[in-house]
Amino acid sequence: MADELNRRGLATVLMDLLTAEEDRADGGPRFDIVLLAERLVGAIDRLTAEPSTARLALGLFGASTGGAAALVAAAARPSAVRAVVCRGGRPDLAGAALVEVRSPTLLIVGEFDPMVADLNERARNVLSAPSEMRVVPGASHLFEEPGTLEEVAAQAADWFTGALRA
Repeated sequence: MADELNRRGLATVLMDLLTAEEDRADGGPRFDIVLLAERLVGAIDRLTAEPSTARLALGLFGASTGGAAALVAAAARPSAVRAVVCRGGRPDLAGAALVEVRSPTLLIVGEFDPMVADLNERARNVLSAPSEMRVVPGASHLFEEPGTLEEVAAQAADWFTGALRA
């Protein structure tokens, strides 16, 4: 993902929203969207305060529950976040924050993941920001099939390039 974004002239920061210990814990905070979003907001605040990154347009990419966290963070920092992409995400878990999101949002789901596609479509109907849902042919929930992650990367890069440079 980062390679494709970098090829398009976009800088990237990779951030794990959970510590290794939290990620291994049974019943851990994987679905604690508030906690995940707070960590993202902290990163946003740091990037916007740092002189070398303060003037850069900021987009958020999240997968699974990270997609919901990205939307909650975008709602919390509307002047900082200019675009959001959720891959196989759970935007429905963003709850009431969906109506507060102002950033153009792309939801990407796999063709063979109808439950997540339905949840994404329902969330898209609540989003007040411009949004689009795209289905990657031949992809399951984790996009493990050959070429599907590359397709996600290309679509995300196109979305970010358009939204961040607008």
